[in-house]
Amino acid sequence: MSSRNLTAVELREAIASRRIRSVEAVQETFAQIDRLEPTVGAFISLFRDQAMARAQDVDRRIAAGEPVGALAGVPVAVKDVLCTSFGATTCGSRILEQFHAPYDATAICKLLNADAVIVGKTNMDEFAMGSSTENSGLCKTVNPWAPDRVPGGSSGGSAAAVAARLCPVALGSDTGGSIRQPASFCGVVGLKPTYGRVSRYGLVAYGSSLDQIGPFGRTVADAALMLNVIAGHDRADSTSVDETVAPVDDYLDGIDEPVEVLRIGVAPAFNAGADESVRAAIDAALDLYRNAGAQIVEIEMPHLDYAIAAYYVIATAEASSNLARYDGVHYGYRTPDPADYVEVYSKSREEALGQEVKRRIMLGTYALSSGYYDAYYLKALKVRNLIRGDFVKAFETCDAIVMPVAPTTAFRIGEKVDDPLKMYLGDIYTISANLAGIPGISVPCGLDENNLPIGLQVLTPAFSEARLLRIARMYEAATDWHTKKPAMVQ
Repeated sequence: MSSRNLTAVELREAIASRRIRSVEAVQETFAQIDRLEPTVGAFISLFRDQAMARAQDVDRRIAAGEPVGALAGVPVAVKDVLCTSFGATTCGSRILEQFHAPYDATAICKLLNADAVIVGKTNMDEFAMGSSTENSGLCKTVNPWAPDRVPGGSSGGSAAAVAARLCPVALGSDTGGSIRQPASFCGVVGLKPTYGRVSRYGLVAYGSSLDQIGPFGRTVADAALMLNVIAGHDRADSTSVDETVAPVDDYLDGIDEPVEVLRIGVAPAFNAGADESVRAAIDAALDLYRNAGAQIVEIEMPHLDYAIAAYYVIATAEASSNLARYDGVHYGYRTPDPADYVEVYSKSREEALGQEVKRRIMLGTYALSSGYYDAYYLKALKVRNLIRGDFVKAFETCDAIVMPVAPTTAFRIGEKVDDPLKMYLGDIYTISANLAGIPGISVPCGLDENNLPIGLQVLTPAFSEARLLRIARMYEAATDWHTKKPAMVQ
């Protein structure tokens, strides 16, 4: 039995029943990485010796009849924006290329406590700023479906790793669509949980009020399994929601049970901006839900047209504040020959930060500056509340909202890199969920004329991940798009 063809749920059951040893699964994982990684470029770092040692320990404990965790022996990749006490934590930036965190992020601790085998850390847009992973300062990642196309971003490395079968599941982070968009581009499942559902402790911050850690998997059940492990309150994170307020469900329990009374909301005018192939795939998905008994209702989202503007003011303002710590003094890269203390700061940042990061820092600093705070940042926060109100009102008449993940499929490498505004507009369907703090998922729902994946996005109210996963699973169970794989995968 080849572990590479198993989902994470299937693999963990095979390991627990001793039909496959974790060592064999990890060996096969690294064999696949050795074969495809020179082309895909999904990883910044790999942990071969540590992974094999953990796999051996899992196999020993299972053979001895000892209890093991929910991910026992399953290979997992993590986006290099999560602090680990082993290996470097680079955030895809030269300024942190040699930085070794002194602690593990809470999400990493939970993976290790669940006996997952972390095989490596994946590539990303520098400090999670980008929609294509082209902004990485350390390496290049391509889309496994077409190596001349981007994998999406900023979690492109994690999405590409799962799509290329380099690992069954991975963690990413989503500030404005950075899990859902690369999941769509790479033909895998990507879940952004509700803000506060998963601890952000140890996640290197880009936009603190927007960032959320979430999983990639080949199936909705894989995403549910990962969320079971990483969800929950964390006293180390003040934005983590107490479980007495929002209890954590068993997200795998009942995932195959269809939602019997289901109202799906659509905003036709908003969806009209997508390419024809994307619109056709979404329309077909809606027909499938309709045939399954769901009621399709039109909703109004009057303030969604302002989402892009509000998001990029809020996100860049928070980035400006969060990235001030990379000053050449506390940690990270320092310019070798500064003339004075001013040059320590200015030249270190000039030499080690990429163009997109500099652009967003400057935009955010401007928005926060004296005389412009009220005109830009404060106004953006007010618009954010209006957008949140749009969702609250919409969910009074529907249980879930369906829309595309992105207006296009994966675009060519270099196609948008010189046009930041065009790149920003590609986030039009995803950023509203981050502004509102609600959960969203991308599920494969088709291929375009170039054989590139298309993603279906489903959104539900805050802390309704269990229902969201069931709704997504209804579509997945009735189609076979999630079984498709890139030609390079044997």
